[in-house]
Amino acid sequence: MKPFARLLWIAAALAGAIAAPPLPAQTWPVKPIRLIVPYSPGGTADLLGRGIARKLSESLGQQVIIENRMGAGGGIGTDLVAKSKADGYTLLLGTIATHAINPNLYPDIPYDPVKDFAPVALVATMPNLLVVNPSVPARSVRELIALAKAKPGELAFASAGSGTTQHLSGELFKKMAGVDMLHIPYKGNAPAVTDLIGGQVQVMFDNIPISLQQVRAGKLRALAVTGAKRSAVLPDVPTIAEAALPGYSVTSWFALFAPAGTPAAIVARLNRETNKALAGKALYDQLTDQGIQPGSGTAAHLAAHLRAELPRWKKIVAESGARVE
Repeated sequence: MKPFARLLWIAAALAGAIAAPPLPAQTWPVKPIRLIVPYSPGGTADLLGRGIARKLSESLGQQVIIENRMGAGGGIGTDLVAKSKADGYTLLLGTIATHAINPNLYPDIPYDPVKDFAPVALVATMPNLLVVNPSVPARSVRELIALAKAKPGELAFASAGSGTTQHLSGELFKKMAGVDMLHIPYKGNAPAVTDLIGGQVQVMFDNIPISLQQVRAGKLRALAVTGAKRSAVLPDVPTIAEAALPGYSVTSWFALFAPAGTPAAIVARLNRETNKALAGKALYDQLTDQGIQPGSGTAAHLAAHLRAELPRWKKIVAESGARVE
């Protein structure tokens, strides 16, 4: 090969190398993927994570393995992902708590919900459900407010932990209703609901999928949903806003995140496969039957949603007077 021709060949090869996408995006995935769920097994986040992991395992051709890394209101697992290698092999099922509430509630949170993560896809949204132990002599939101005012500090409401939407739903309710109820944080939904059924606590603003079966079994009484509209699985149960407190609205959300710097091609593929899984009949029906609205949209849509949620929850946390216990 003549010298000039060789130079042209080398230049073309270098240009091709520069234009080519990073190797991880070309070959990914070539090994199992970890999906960190920053809450205990048996809760709504765990249920969603396992449903998504199963479908992604099928479509990606590699096992997506759930790891429950609970603690600090979801902060431990979330921080783990924030500090993980950005290669597409460690993902997070983040929530409204990990990415919108906790950054406004905890003074020394070790991660940045925007800078440390690459948004992938909105997985689901749902309201919480205001439920009481059947022994509580209140059959409506107004009756619960009257009872709490008659017995200040005597009614206890459970949550899956400080900073969760169960906690903030209760704090916002207390503020808007002008009542005093004691917050009892638990390490996950399961022990909180167990004590609610047992009567150790009287009230809970729980994720619908967890309490729905207990309501249907008569072990808990549903008074209202926390969202802006009624739930299709409990159409006769009013919203808190229509029952007693106009303007009250809390809707939980769950989303898939990767560490910041994850190759755009990997994020794009994860977004496509997640949306496809959520739109598939099997998973869609499984979620909607439990009062969960499957998510959809681009990674940019999730990023915009997060930017809107952070200032909203900063205001709610400040006005509610919520504190980490």
